[in-house]
Amino acid sequence: MSCFRLATATWLAGSANASRSGAGRLLSKKSHQEVAFVRRHLAQAVKSGGSGRKPNGTFKLAMLGAVVGAATGSVYTLYTRWTDGSSHKEHEETKPTRVDGIPQGVRITKRYVNPKDTSGLDIVMFQFQTCPFCCKVRAFLDYMGISYSVVEVDAVLRQDIRWSSVKKVPMVLIRQQDGSYVQMVDSSAIISLIATYLQDKHTDIGDLAQFYPHISFFDDDGKKKQDILNKYFLMYGEHTPKGVTRDIEEVDRKWRTWADDTLVHLISPNCYQTMGESLETFEWFSKAGEWDVHFPKWERDLMVYCGATAMWAIAKILKRRHALTDDVRSHMYDALDQWTAELKKRNTKFMGGKQPSLADLSVFGVLSSMEGCQTFKDCLKNTNIGKWFYDVKALVEKNRGALQRERIEGLAPL
Repeated sequence: MSCFRLATATWLAGSANASRSGAGRLLSKKSHQEVAFVRRHLAQAVKSGGSGRKPNGTFKLAMLGAVVGAATGSVYTLYTRWTDGSSHKEHEETKPTRVDGIPQGVRITKRYVNPKDTSGLDIVMFQFQTCPFCCKVRAFLDYMGISYSVVEVDAVLRQDIRWSSVKKVPMVLIRQQDGSYVQMVDSSAIISLIATYLQDKHTDIGDLAQFYPHISFFDDDGKKKQDILNKYFLMYGEHTPKGVTRDIEEVDRKWRTWADDTLVHLISPNCYQTMGESLETFEWFSKAGEWDVHFPKWERDLMVYCGATAMWAIAKILKRRHALTDDVRSHMYDALDQWTAELKKRNTKFMGGKQPSLADLSVFGVLSSMEGCQTFKDCLKNTNIGKWFYDVKALVEKNRGALQRERIEGLAPL
């Protein structure tokens, strides 16, 4: 190990100690290996120094590096605390928010009412009709035959979620036993929570929601991130359904994660790759979401033209971020081939076997968000996804509750 590398690693050791004392920055795996390596060499150097031999130049440099590293780490700690007032919140858990009732001014757009629904749930869902994550939640609720209300949010102005500190959709408000509502965000966490409740209706859903807190952390690049803890886990406790094994649960979590981390990131670069395709996509969004019905014409046009332009630009950024080639369709085809190859390997109609699993519903939901787009039409021609997709769709539509419109401000498209 060179003197320079030893000094550098010693600086990392000092920085690591400073991090544990409050900086909240996570070192990479490689950095931790460097720290461990230098500590071993320092120990050897100290041992040889204690045996009466004169410390060599490397040992002096290492000790100097330790002092400089400790000092630098301390300065860095103070600096990060000063520039980031919430840097101390690493790994801090925040429980789901509770609200007394439906916020004033919220406009229910429509309801899906299923007379066979025995869940006892009162759910209000805030959504963009063609948002992939919103489509996931709707696919799950519809398949399970659960009744729910919908608030269609303006994708540009977002007036119906001004009351919330979280400005993302999907968002749900679910009534608790005491009459108040628990607020949940993140499509996967919402699905896991409700799926857990359906197996344990004796526990208040507000209490079950506590298993899915927000958690803050720092990634390997030192950037602060937030996520939902346990969002792919169903909290069965002593109520594990018959036939559900650990292997089944792991497979389900694997493909639900794949839908969020891989498949969904291919939607935007494909559907908005040209300005023409982006505008065509938003026109379909307008039709599917009945924007002519729920919003004034000026607001509908703002959503279409501003949205199409913004997403066309964002799609280029996402393409670079996810290291996609110019042939973005090929990445989508490869992903769908991966899914259908797994189905063929398992020799089952669905990933869940004879009936769709949460993974099936998640992947279906993501794909249904672009069902009216050219990208989806190309996928039907170039992959084998069609049979599985329409098999899931048939079951989802069969179980879905009847549509009841609550706020009519225009004519529904034919």
